[in-house]
Parts: sequence; structure tokens; C-alpha cells
Amino acid sequence: MIEDMDFENRIVSPEFASVDDDTEITLRPKTLTEYIGQDKVKENLSIYIEAAKKRHESLDHVLLYGPPGLGKTTLAGIIAREMGVNIRVTSGPAIEKQGDLVAILTALNEGDVLFIDEIHRLSRSIEEILYPAMEDFSLDIILGKGPSARSIRLDVPRFTLVGATTRSGQLTAPLRDRFGVLLRLDLYTPEQLGQIVMRSAGILGIPVDSDGALEIASRSRGTPRIANRLLKRVRDIAEIQFDGRINEDVARAALKRFEIDELGLDDFDRRMLKTIITNYGGGPVGLETLSAAVGEESITIEDVYEPYLMQIGFLSRTPRGRCVTAACYEHLGIAPTGQQQQLI
Repeated sequence: MIEDMDFENRIVSPEFASVDDDTEITLRPKTLTEYIGQDKVKENLSIYIEAAKKRHESLDHVLLYGPPGLGKTTLAGIIAREMGVNIRVTSGPAIEKQGDLVAILTALNEGDVLFIDEIHRLSRSIEEILYPAMEDFSLDIILGKGPSARSIRLDVPRFTLVGATTRSGQLTAPLRDRFGVLLRLDLYTPEQLGQIVMRSAGILGIPVDSDGALEIASRSRGTPRIANRLLKRVRDIAEIQFDGRINEDVARAALKRFEIDELGLDDFDRRMLKTIITNYGGGPVGLETLSAAVGEESITIEDVYEPYLMQIGFLSRTPRGRCVTAACYEHLGIAPTGQQQQLI
């Protein structure tokens, strides 16, 4: 069995991590037609893009939100490509000073797409500069300090801001209100992920059948990034211990080696759930208490581990804290005690 990984190298982490490489960029679809899943988002986006092109206007500002690893960065690139314009990519934490944002905006061409990942992490002073740029395509710049300070207005090309966030609730209301298009990306079904695995395998030249692809997809936690990562790791096992082809049996054997079970839970998921059961009687337990017990930051538990466990019905949030469900007991093969039976 593999040793415990830290969060950064966790194979089922939806965040971009050191285990990923440039192949993720190679696997990204280039058009809406190639993009698999998120049908409602694609349908609406195609209408907005076609309408903007018909009016010879730039697309309205777009906010993409949802769990990490679902394709927000990919969609931003597709938007630029479908509109026939260039894209400038940055992130909220990277824009530290007002001058950074001014330099980015003034370097854009007419109609270009500016993609800001983790847009909820923009500082308030940067947001103040961004508001008039989004609404009036102008910048209000203060020159000098004190009584001699003066304000000048600088026009910028009409552009489309595409913001991406995993924490839409942390966006300020003024910033959120300036986006004309808000699109939520949801977790993928195993069937959709199976199609993504087959497509990625074709690009990478990995021999895999539909059953093998579905086996990998079903353990990918509804996230394309995880599916592609697992595909590459299963390929390694298939080439060294088997004949190189990935079928259902090979995929199952490889994923067992990685300690990823049928629902995509890894060792940390099971350890966290068992901690709630054994140490706190199945819950409720507070987030900070749970964080200390499992040795992981509370924000990581809340943003990375909990969403999927809640999605599959293994964990619930209550006003008093986190609780595991009856389905969790059954999956882990643990019989609830009398008091735990009353709680679930």
C-alpha cells in the first residue's frame, strides 16, 4: 500500500498539485463542442457568445463558480477562442498592487478576455479599481499625495472579465453584481467522466476499454482533473505489472494499490470519518475540533474534503457541527452503537 500523502500530493485532490504536469493543458478541450458535460452551462454560454458576435460586441462579464477541478480555467480559454480574441490569465493573489491591475488592463486589446482565477481573493483596494473598469471601461487613477493629489480618468479597451472562484460566498456584493453572466459548474456523473477518460486516453495514446474507463471514472469524485490524474497513474501500473492495456480488472487492481475505494474515498477520507465515529460518537463535532484531531487545516477540510463527502451523503453539517450518516457507517462496515443509532 502507498504511504499517506500530504494534501498537496494527494491523488484525489481536486486542486492543481505537484503530481500534475503540462499534460493537463494538453488534455483541455479547445471548443464548446469538445467540452464534455456541464450541458446547461454550455447551452447558455453558446447563446451568449453567438449573440455577442452577432452584435459585434464583447461578451458580458462572466463569473464561473463551483468546486475546483471542474474546468473553469478551460471554459475561460474556450470563451476567448469562440469569441476569436486573446486571453490574459492571472489570479487574485497575484494582483498585489493597483499598478499591477492598471498594467494588465491597459495592455489588453479590444474584446480580449481577462481571466482572474480565485477572484474572491482580490484585495478591496484592487476591487475599487476594477469596478469602473468593468462598468465604464475606464480607470480612475490618483496621482500624487496629499493636497497636490489629482485624479485622472484613463480609458481602457472594452474587454470581458471572466472570474473563477470556488468560494462564491466570499465575493463582495458590488463585485458580484457587476457580472452579467453567472454560471455554476457541478460535479460530473461517472458516465460523463468515462467519456473524458476515453478522450484523454486517446490523446495520450493509452489503450483503455470502456469498462476500464468507467472504473476509473466512478472513483474520480465527479472531477475531471482527478479522472485524468488517475488515468495516468493507472497507466503506470498497467505498463509495469500488466500488458499495458487498461481494462476493468487492471483499473481495479491499480486503484486498490492507491487505497482509493469504489466511491473514490482515499485513506484520509476514511480516517476523518472514522475519527468522527470513534472519537465523537458520530458527531456532532465542531470544524476546529475535527481539524485538530485529524491534523489538517479547517479551510482545507471545508473546501476540499467535505463537499464530496456531503455530495455522496456521508457527512452532514448541522448548527452544532459535523455528523456522519447511516450510509457512511454502512460503507465503512461499522455498526452504530445505540446512542449513534438515535443520532442517525
